[in-house]
Formats: sequence, C-alpha cells, structure tokens
Amino acid sequence: MRISDFAKLTELKEIAAKKILPDKPYVAIGMGTCGIGRGAEVLFDSFERTIKERNLDIILKKTGCFGFCAEEPLINIYIPGKPLIIMHRVSENDVVPIVIGIEKGIMPYRNIICRIEEWDFITGKFKFGEGLTEYPLWNEVPFFKWQKKIVLRNCGLIVPDDIEEYVAVGGFFPLYKALHDLTPVGIIDEVKSSKLRGRGGAGFPTGVKWELMAKVEADQKYIICNADEGDPGAFMNRNEIESDPFMLIEGMTIGAYAMGASKGVVYIRAEYPLAVQRLKGAIKQAKERGLLGDDILNSGFHFDIDIVEGAGAFVCGEETALIHSIEGRSGRPTPRPPYPAQKGLYGKPTNINNVETWCNIPVIISKGGEWLTGTGTEKSSGTKVFSLVGKVKNTGLVELPLGSTLETIVFKIGEGTGTHKRVKAVQSGGPSGGCIPVEYLSTPVDYESLNALGTIMGSGGMVVMDEDNCMVDVARYFTEFSNGESCGKCTPCREGLAQTLHILNRVTEGKATSEDLDTLVKLGQVIKSTALCGLGQTAPNPVLTTLRYFRDEYDHHMIEKKCEPGICHSLFTALCVNSCPLHMNIPRYLTLLKEDKLEDAFESTLRDNPLPSTIGRICHFHCQMKCLRETIDAPVSQGDIHRYISDTVYKEGKSQRIYNRLIKEKLPPTYKKIAIIGGGPAGLTAAFYLVRLGHDVTVFESESAAGGILRWGIPKYRLPLETLDHEIQFIKDLGVHFVFNTVVGKDISMEELERDYNKVIIAIGAHKDIMLNIEGNHLEGVISGMDFLKDVSKGEIPNIGKNVVVIGAGNVAIDAARTAHRFGAEVTVVYRRLKSDMPANKDEIKEAEIEGVNYLFLSNPKEILADVNDKVRGIELTKMNCGDIDLSNRRKPVPTGESFIIGCDTVIMAIGEEVEAPFLKEFGLRTLSDGNVYADHFTFETNHPKIYAIGDAITGPATAAEAMGIAKKAAEIIDYKLMNKRRFHKLFRGFDYSDDVPLKPEGGNRHYSIKRPLEERIGNFKEINLGYSREQAYAEASRCLRCDVRVSVNNEEE
Repeated sequence: MRISDFAKLTELKEIAAKKILPDKPYVAIGMGTCGIGRGAEVLFDSFERTIKERNLDIILKKTGCFGFCAEEPLINIYIPGKPLIIMHRVSENDVVPIVIGIEKGIMPYRNIICRIEEWDFITGKFKFGEGLTEYPLWNEVPFFKWQKKIVLRNCGLIVPDDIEEYVAVGGFFPLYKALHDLTPVGIIDEVKSSKLRGRGGAGFPTGVKWELMAKVEADQKYIICNADEGDPGAFMNRNEIESDPFMLIEGMTIGAYAMGASKGVVYIRAEYPLAVQRLKGAIKQAKERGLLGDDILNSGFHFDIDIVEGAGAFVCGEETALIHSIEGRSGRPTPRPPYPAQKGLYGKPTNINNVETWCNIPVIISKGGEWLTGTGTEKSSGTKVFSLVGKVKNTGLVELPLGSTLETIVFKIGEGTGTHKRVKAVQSGGPSGGCIPVEYLSTPVDYESLNALGTIMGSGGMVVMDEDNCMVDVARYFTEFSNGESCGKCTPCREGLAQTLHILNRVTEGKATSEDLDTLVKLGQVIKSTALCGLGQTAPNPVLTTLRYFRDEYDHHMIEKKCEPGICHSLFTALCVNSCPLHMNIPRYLTLLKEDKLEDAFESTLRDNPLPSTIGRICHFHCQMKCLRETIDAPVSQGDIHRYISDTVYKEGKSQRIYNRLIKEKLPPTYKKIAIIGGGPAGLTAAFYLVRLGHDVTVFESESAAGGILRWGIPKYRLPLETLDHEIQFIKDLGVHFVFNTVVGKDISMEELERDYNKVIIAIGAHKDIMLNIEGNHLEGVISGMDFLKDVSKGEIPNIGKNVVVIGAGNVAIDAARTAHRFGAEVTVVYRRLKSDMPANKDEIKEAEIEGVNYLFLSNPKEILADVNDKVRGIELTKMNCGDIDLSNRRKPVPTGESFIIGCDTVIMAIGEEVEAPFLKEFGLRTLSDGNVYADHFTFETNHPKIYAIGDAITGPATAAEAMGIAKKAAEIIDYKLMNKRRFHKLFRGFDYSDDVPLKPEGGNRHYSIKRPLEERIGNFKEINLGYSREQAYAEASRCLRCDVRVSVNNEEE
C-alpha cells in the first residue's frame, strides 16, 4: 500500500511488527558479502531444503551482517517467547540439529555466541523474550561489550530487502516528522545541535555544511552520497548499505528537504554488486510506498535518487573529482572555491556527505540533536563505525562512541592478535592515514587526537599490524597505492609521490642513505602543503608517521641491510636465516647434510656459530618461528639438526681437522689488544671472531671457568658440561687468553683495561635476580633462582626442604623447578597468568610437567609467611582472574580479592633478571634507568670511544643466541674500527651444494628427538634430550623447502 499519512505509516508498522516478532520460529541467515563469502548461501539452501523436507512451519529469512565478520556465517534463531539467539561459525553439518532443536522448542547448544532479550532500534524497541541465561547477553561478549550501535542499529536484525521490516522498527517516522513537524531550518538546527561531523574523514560540521547549501538559491540543487569506499581494508559503507539501505534513503531524503534539493545521487563502487542490488531494490520499494519520488508522505516534497556506479578511483573520494566522475568526465579534482555548495554537479549547488553521515540523520531527527551529544566527546559527538581488520583476532565492523581509545578497539574488542605475536601498530585512515605505534593506543579516537599523532580518522578503516609487519614496507605499500591512484593533475602529487616511492624502494633494497630519509621528510611536508586535493595532502602520512615512530626500522634497512620482520626480500636469502640472531646459513647446512657432506655441514655451522652443539641444545630457535614449512604442517627443527651435525662430528673424531683449518686460516697478527669483560655466550662469540681476525684477545671472567649462563645457569640435564667445555676449548686453541676469578672493578680496574688495551668489550650477563617486593622476602628460605642454579652447578647440595614454591614463568623459573625436583622436593610453580602466557621454552614447560612439577596459575604472591624462627613456612597467594587483553597480547591478571595459603620450606624467586655492574657507572659509562649499559644500536659504542658493550649488558636478559648475534656483529664493527678496512668476510667460505627446490614437500611430518625415559631421570642430572638418530636428522633436513633459492627470469632479447 502507498503510504500517504501518519495513520497508514503507523498501520504498516503494526502489521510489520509481526515480522520482527512472529508467532512462529524463524531462522535468519546473515547474508552480507562477508557471510556469503564464508558459505551463507549454501547454508541458506541447506536450511530451506531441510525445513521443506521435514514440512516444518519455520520462517527462513535473509538478513544483513551483524558485524562479527571473524565468526561468519552468523545466523539468528527466534523461538516465540525466548531470546533471539545468535549462532556463529555455522556449517551445513549443523543445519539438521538446529532444525530439530527448533522443532522441539529447544536451542541447540553448539555454536551459540550470545542471546538478545530486547533490542533498542533507537526508533523503536522490541522485547524478544527471556530465559536461556546459560548463554551470555550480546553486550557481555567482548566483541560487542564496548560497542554502541547507532548507525548499525538495524544491521543483521532486519531483512534489508523488506521495507516493511524497516518500518516495523520505526523507519520513516523520522522522515514524517521532518516533513510535517519541522521546517528545513528546524532540521538544520537539530543537525547543528547534534554536533555531528562528516564521517567521510574531514570531520567538517554537518549542520554548518547543510546551512551553507540551504542558503544558496537555485532552481535545482543536488545532494550526493559518497559511497565510493576506496581504502584498502575498509568495508563500513558497503555493509551499511547491504544491511540497511532504507536508512540511507531516509537520511538523504531528510537532508534533501532541509537543503531544498530535489535530486540525489548515490555514487557507489561497482565492486559492491550486492550493495548496489539491495540499494536499487530499496529505492524501488520506497517509490512504490510513496516514501520517495513525488509528493512524499503527502507533503508536497518531491525527491528522487539515482545510482551511479564508479570505477573505484580513490581520488574520487575528493568532492570535485567525484562530481566530475558523475558527470561522465575524468575524476580529477579542481581548485576550490567555488565550493560544491555554490557550484557543483552540472554547475548547480551540491552537497556531498558520506554514507555514515546520512545514516545518522534519521536518529537525530527521531531523538533530537541533543541526544547525540550524550555520546562521544564535546567536539566529536556520536559514534564511529570502523572496519577492524589485519592481525587481530576479532575482525569485523565495530561501532563505538567517539573518544573511545584505540586500546579498547584493538585489545578489548579485537582481543589482540589472537596469536603469540604482539601488536606493533595500527593504521587508521587508510592510505591517507598514519601508523600509530602500540605505545600510543591509549589515545582517544577523535579527530583532534588522531591528527595530533600525524594520522586522520578517515572513513573508518583500521588495520592492525603485528611484529611480522615491516613498517617501511607498509609505508611503501600505501605510497604505491596513492601514487597509482593519483590523477596526475598537480605536480606535487604526481611527481612528489613518484619520488617518494622511488626512495622507499631504495630503502627496502638496503640502498638508501640518511640523506634519503631527510628527503622523504621534506618531500612529505611539501606535498602535504601544496597538493591540490585531499589525496595528495594526506598521502605522505604513512611515510611521515613511520619515520616518526619507527625510525629504527628505516635505520636497520639502511645501516644493517636487514628487514627484521622478513618482508623486504632484497635483504635476506631465507626467512630462517633472517630470523636467526647469528644469521646462520640454515638452508646450506641442511642441504649439505642431506647430500651426506657431514664435515662441510659442520664447518658451515661452526663458521656461523662457535658453539653449535651447545646452542643446538638450548636455543629458543627463532628460525622455527619464521619457517614457511609451518604453513604446511610444522616448522623444520633446524636446531636439532645442527646439534646432530656437531655431536656426530665430535663423536666420530672429525672436528679436529676442521678446527685446524680455522686455526690455519687466522689472519696475520694485528698487534691490537682487545679485552673482553665476561666469558658468557656474548664474550665467547666476540673472542672467537676477533682472534681469528688476528687480534690479541683476553677474556676476563669473574668465575673459575668460562661459559657464563651456559655453565652456571643452565642445568646439566639440558646442557652437559662436556659439550660446553669441548667447544670452549677450541676457542682457547684459537689463541684466546682467559683470566679467571678476576672481578673487574675489584681485582683489576676499568682504568687499567682502558690504558692497556686498544678496545674493551663489556659482555657481562644479566645475572642478578629481581626480588619480589612483598612482605617476607627477607626470610631464611627465600632464595633467587639464579643463585640457586649457580650453587647447584658448582656442586653444592641445597637445603631446600620437602616443599618448594617457584615464583615466575621464564626459563630460570622452570630450570629452578626441575632442578629442585631432582633433589626430591615437591615443587609448585606459581604464576599470575595462564599457562599459555608463560614466556619459558614450551618444551621445557612440558617436560617439567611430565617430571612431576606442579603448576598453579592465576595466583599472585601476596606474602611469604614465617615460622617462629623467621624461616619460611608458607606463602599466601591472591587468586586472579583473566581481564582484558593488555599490550603484551595476554589477558591482564585481575585480583579477585580471594586468597589462600600453601605450605612450603623454600621460595625461589625467578621473576626476572637485571645487569649488576656498579663499576661501570663509577668509571663514567652511561647507563640506562634499567641498569643496562647505553650503547649505539648499530656500532655498540658506549659514551667512551674505546669501550663497547654487547649482549645482556645492553639488552637486558635475552637468549644466548641473541647475545651471540650481537657479539658477532660487534666483532665485525670493532675490527673495522681498528683496521679501517672490511675484513670480516674473510672468515667465511663458500660450499658446494645443490640449489634444487623440491617439487613437493619431502621428509614427512616433523621428527621429534629421542627423550630419556622418565624413570631414568629421577634424582640425577643425566641429559634428557638425546638428539636425533641419523635417519631422523636426514629426514628432517629433507623437509626444508629451500626458500633461499630464488628464480630470476632474463627477458633480454637476443
């Protein structure tokens, strides 16, 4: 029926309300593009077929998207009298059980994400029902909890193709109010009082913009909806139109009446076929009902809407370019003034607003402008819809009040990355926006705050990036996009972006200089201030923000020729090599072993790593974290293989021949003297390379033997001393001098070292335990993890009693726990977070559990309890709950207020370590607030020209491989400083091995090393990991995909 007055509109609403709350069950399938992409159409057909086969009276509907794209397909189930149920990740296999459940009047237990008892459509409220309290309410689910749905109020809950359902929830009543109860000036006053700002990105006050248009007198005026959503990763407008097209039509119609326009145009991307289809259908229905076209609602107001499908040119987001495109001309901007409100489409006054802006209008008219100001900030009222995408667990559309923090969006709604990798940055505003580092995520999301960070709100794209994203490549990608989308009309944009891209490409290839980076900044500033339109004026933002917040990544590309995340392929051979702190040529030794060249494989590992057997046992294996084989089944066990290689060579007595070769290759004496303070992994590595370069190297070690953490901190069941001693002996055989039992600052002064040596390297470890500041930490029986492990390594038998509590979750904590267990104690590891959050090596955590170590998670030490003799008798722990995701990408432990006590004889503190070296500060070396030595990131020079610092001394506690990797780089730099020539490459040689890439994955599933049986571990320190057999090692080496082999095509004409 055609609606001509309020009575008929009300009558239709009452009739249509039965579609929202029918007297029979219904199933509504989320049929937005995202849902269809995840199988919603197949799901719909399956429901339709099943309902028909069972001859059931169940309504089947197609609805829009409820926003939780990560959980598609989503379906709504309604049984009269009960809450609306939202189910997620529904598959064809779920259809029959769901239908049977509905038939019986019960809800299927699987896949239910939440329930909705009542819903505020803002223009109307509906109560679905009560009960089913075993399922959370929709606003108790983290993804929805922080949202406030204004623009998305209907999306996913009504049928977008049915105008009656839109009317049922109060649709078109705001239009009636505008046409019959308000004047055009009154409408504009409401919009102005709402403080609504344009949602297209610029944030210009909507009411002011409308007022300017309304004041212009003309025989013809136009309004335009910009639905040309061009940002990579943005899909807000697409979903809004797909899920609720009548909302847009109503908003535009009200705006047209307010501004005196009779023609409207929706400029939409042709790549949005579903949105176009539904919008066309909605326009047709609105015309048939008298809600669009001539004499709308019997008001005498005429307004019609046309659809223009754009080709997707990003520059058409600029108003004048968009207008030219609608007119059939090339989408290029023109200078303003005149503004579109003066001279726009076909030379007539024109107003352009974004989809989301128009969609706010019906709500403002319905509730009043002041109502919207109750949400958001003083300067930015209302909500904003964002498409949350990228490296985030919960992707989808989120709508929340302006002024909410980025942290809320990324961690509370998005729940972090959903992996063990941490969030690095967020890109807001698409190619026109900037990259915001994680430390700024407490920033409120409003126009002014984002601008202050160097980015923009944009239309709402929000891309989350983790540590695998290279920020230089991100800047290059967005610049490449903007350069390609530039219309070429103005020189700053056309030439400036091309030059910017050229320089960024040089950076990603490791060819740039510091002058190039200065040029990038200058270029960006010039382009921003002189480009003709918004595309050019904002295009430098990704470059300027990454230079501002991630300059170190540019420096790494430029100085070290390294892309840490492993994205810029010109700078590395294979991801495993790039991620290895020592840059071992992993594919090489894997292939050499596979080709039965065992000695060459050993020599390859030895030249890259002076402690191959040692590190093969205790490394965290950074290489495995990047191995592409994981995309097929599991990463290659590179560390187990180089352990096998070295162990086998040692057992077969073949190492000496290779040792002799390296000794013979030593470069001639330079007569340069180098002192190294600390004989741990960093000091040993620096000594290994520097002595081979011909320098006179002396290591000063405070203990009675070299090895540092390897000897005194890692239990023998993980690293037998014979292995470590064998490899240290070779370093001695190379000519390195060791001075033991010598404490620098006590037995010998820094002044002496500085005087007698050409260079001094500080390679001390972070061995001092950080003690927990709680009551009772002074009691007898409270010991540090590092001290405990060190005493045991020295042969002392600890008096720890029968019950031991270890506080901590890192490697020291697990090593201490397993060691204490070997002395017969009942051991409990206490950790305030979850098991999955433990930073220790996962294999060690598992092995500790197998051996009988107990874990107590979500428990935080409150007080250590004393007996009458001031000895430990127990520990009081606070129960914790999991809160929201924090910046570490783990759930924040939140105290519950409850506590409990467990008895114990000893408490071992192992919550972290720090550097302790007061003699350095006394000597005048600059140290940081955490106690680490200040040193240049790339040269490792301290504030003293002769003194360098490496390893834990500059990083704090790190893995042995990381400390060795720094030492390796430092050795090259120090040699260059001493000799003024590049000589480090002379320590390496080439090997003959094939470059054949396997045509299909070989080697089968991952092979796991042999472990000593549990019964053989009790009460002793025998090595547990017995390594690979020959067959396992060769098979595992065959699993390598040879990512290091690159194919180049020569297209030169003959």
